[in-house]
Amino acid sequence: MTAAFTLRDVSKIYGKGPAAVRALSEVSFDIQEGELMMLLGPSGSGKSTLLNVLGGLDHASTGEIRFHDMVLTALNDRQLTAYRRRHVGFIFQFYNLIPSLTARENVDLVREIAADPLSAEEALTLVGLAGRMDHFPAQLSGGEQQRVAVARAIAKRPAILLCDEPTGALDLKTGMQVLEALGEINRRYKSTTLIVTHNSDVARMGQRVVHFADGHVRQIDVNPAPARPSELVW
Repeated sequence: MTAAFTLRDVSKIYGKGPAAVRALSEVSFDIQEGELMMLLGPSGSGKSTLLNVLGGLDHASTGEIRFHDMVLTALNDRQLTAYRRRHVGFIFQFYNLIPSLTARENVDLVREIAADPLSAEEALTLVGLAGRMDHFPAQLSGGEQQRVAVARAIAKRPAILLCDEPTGALDLKTGMQVLEALGEINRRYKSTTLIVTHNSDVARMGQRVVHFADGHVRQIDVNPAPARPSELVW
């Protein structure tokens, strides 16, 4: 398999001197192209920090990250912005939808900066919202709003899909719907997908599970038979 990301001795330190906090500590592993990988660990273990560094939202303090032949750790802020625009889709725990825009219009905003986007209708249909496209966020449930956020992220056809606790604010039923959508997108479009979670059962969806603790990668488990969301017991 081809590596989408190669990480070597990646550390992230916030602050200086006695007050310095090491959020990541010499992290080294590869992420395969088209892989669905879970980043598992408690709050503060470094999962979201790694996601932000991979997505170009933050800079590593030391070490090297390659995205194919691009050395992300050598890029300046302007170059990282171009990288995010061309290659990365983000999904966060909180939906960040624009309240005055419909679901369709929220998705269309992202399509305007993409080279080869899906239509808003196709993206929303893929996440099961064909009948809710013209509803405003206030008219949608939490699970529906999160699925709009998923549709917004995938509409640009990103090579990389980074998901930070995408079901953290959802109940079981709606969380399963969001995970089903993410799994389908990974299978259909082969987007390299990383999902941050603290839930070990949700992590069973991953082809590999990276266990984080105190900024370190403690172990990486290979899952030969990833679970479907309907098979999970939360």
